[in-house]
Amino acid sequence: MQLDMHGLTHADAPTLVLSSGLGGVAGFWQPQLAALTPHYRVVTYDQRGTGRSADTLPEGYSMAMMARELADALARHGITRYDIVGHALGGLIGLQLALDYPQQVGRVVVINGWLALSDHTARCFRVRQDLLMHVGVEAFVRAQPLFLYPAEWLAQHQTRITAEDAHHVTHFQGMENLLRRLHALKSADFRPHAARITQPVLALCSQDDLLVPWSCSAQLAQALPNGSLIEMAWGGHAMSVTDSDNFNALLLQWLAETAKPARQAS
Repeated sequence: MQLDMHGLTHADAPTLVLSSGLGGVAGFWQPQLAALTPHYRVVTYDQRGTGRSADTLPEGYSMAMMARELADALARHGITRYDIVGHALGGLIGLQLALDYPQQVGRVVVINGWLALSDHTARCFRVRQDLLMHVGVEAFVRAQPLFLYPAEWLAQHQTRITAEDAHHVTHFQGMENLLRRLHALKSADFRPHAARITQPVLALCSQDDLLVPWSCSAQLAQALPNGSLIEMAWGGHAMSVTDSDNFNALLLQWLAETAKPARQAS
């Protein structure tokens, strides 16, 4: 797994690891880099089986395996203390890291994530999976923006979306890989383990998310010993892209407010 380092370079720089959602690629975080890199050593990466981390995922692929792969890759670079910011699947990887590597993880930000999969999100995933398996990759890719972005934003960015569609089709991670990653995502259930996640955790959500109801983030924050909730009124599932200025400001504010407790815990 290849890690990309951005921003601060000194050895004791605070490290912020950005973990993408089901798409898995580092490029998702481009709208955040200019805001975060003056303050942090920012780590982005292509998850195993996606982008530059091409691989065939094994049967039984799990959230614990995703967390271990990331922790091992960070350790190989000498990074043993870090905060995690994750979008959907990436946020669940952050929660799993907090459980499995509590000495390494300081804080976790879960963007449009959940404690356990909701029936609504499961329905959305079934629709997407049916498109992939019974219609094909192009139909799956064309439908994806509908779950990510608000309608008005999509209407104003059709040229961009068309170009992204072509890119995603060309660089598709493969049906088998995607289905195994999706199964791991749907199977994750943190309800039995929530009390053990004692790090500060921010559940950051958008109220107009079509894929994940904002109430899932509220439930997550309430279940965690040190959970907190921030709601954005607009932006869809990928509000870090559609309303990046507001998103970046809220993220930086929370990180600043919780920096002192994170240092004391290290």
